[in-house]
Amino acid sequence: MLLRRPLLTARIPRSVVPVLTSPARRWGSTVSQRPGSDRVVFPGAINSEFTSDMAFITGRDLPAIPTFRVINSDGEMVDKTRAPPNVSDEEVITWYKNMLQVSIMDTIMFDAHRQGRISFYMVSQGEEGISIGSAAALIPDDVAFSQYREAGVYQQRGFTLKDFMSQLFANCNDNGKGRNMPVHYGQKYPRIITVSSPLATQIPQASGAAYALKIKDLQNPNQAPRVVACYLGEGAASEGDFHAGLNIAATRSCPVIFVVRNNGYAISTPTIEQYRGDGIASRGVGYGMDTIRVDGNDVFAMYEAMSEARRRALSDGCQPVLIEAMSYRVSHHSTSDDSFAYRARVEVEDWKRRDNPIIRLRKWLENKGLWNEDLEKETRDSMRQAVLKEFKEAERLKKPPIREAFTDVYEEITEEAQEQMKELKRIIETYPDEYDLRPYQDGLKGLE
Repeated sequence: MLLRRPLLTARIPRSVVPVLTSPARRWGSTVSQRPGSDRVVFPGAINSEFTSDMAFITGRDLPAIPTFRVINSDGEMVDKTRAPPNVSDEEVITWYKNMLQVSIMDTIMFDAHRQGRISFYMVSQGEEGISIGSAAALIPDDVAFSQYREAGVYQQRGFTLKDFMSQLFANCNDNGKGRNMPVHYGQKYPRIITVSSPLATQIPQASGAAYALKIKDLQNPNQAPRVVACYLGEGAASEGDFHAGLNIAATRSCPVIFVVRNNGYAISTPTIEQYRGDGIASRGVGYGMDTIRVDGNDVFAMYEAMSEARRRALSDGCQPVLIEAMSYRVSHHSTSDDSFAYRARVEVEDWKRRDNPIIRLRKWLENKGLWNEDLEKETRDSMRQAVLKEFKEAERLKKPPIREAFTDVYEEITEEAQEQMKELKRIIETYPDEYDLRPYQDGLKGLE
């Protein structure tokens, strides 16, 4: 059987193959085995030494991957000898306000669901630092694929309260034209791909998008290099799409950063029932990615890790990076979940007291004299009023025309869809008492 040379080798010039991958550096230029060699040079093994000792490697014998942090729960620098975070005070205050606004919106919208005013909601309580800190390190041209607990990413990237409320109420101002469940946000620029309900589908999509950006950016020297940020929870890492997506990214050297929120629970399944290895970070190492584990309750640590991850993703011909952000899901999984059915209430309350990204950053600001109780009360009151104002406005607006349910699939509405539109119109006209068209713009207009 002939051994073929690996497809990607250092001998191929970049001008010929612009998608060179960094793993090529780890292989030798030949696959032949020299007599007396002390290392494996088969294509499937990377720089592996021969040994006569039979030893199985187990995770129990290896030290756990450390968790990077910059400030502790008291808002103080962990390493007093290092320079403070290289971020302006104004920018940090903006981060804090963005975290506050997401938190306040979460409280109001969770209650709105309990009142029957929206059909569904998911809160980000305890995880605001992950999304705000990581998104702050991106540029507007970077592309983000979120899951459904990344309201902070949208907030940091310019999503307005009107945008949030329009989507949650699926009104005529909704970017998605009322077609998605609540919290399935999306926007054209800065680019954030619309949330998809099926778990983990965004992971291989993000790898593919990163590969496309890599090729386009190489072809256009005037385009600043871009990365893709892919957000997911540790529960999504149990899906097959996770492994497919990471393998695509690794073998194609895609400039994608996987930000994994490890908040302890995948819906009702604790991490102890999800995996036996060293979290999700160990999987990044297994796929040959630069990997780091970060204290997700430390917004500075998230920002610094994401900034460095972005630099690495675009260096040396591009490569994927994985960040495991450690946190705790303080809230229920969604408004459809009662987490106290599978975890003790005292556990949640203990985490609320023990650590919180908002409280930690507030302590840092107070230690520097940049924040106080009066500012806190004034800011919270004004934000609450702003959320309620947009809430009331969005709630009273009509929903998009029914016709929009058939558009934007193809450039032109297909004959089959046109027949479906006519049939829908016939049914509504035949049973008018069963269908209330008052909430919709234009009524039956366009259904012909």
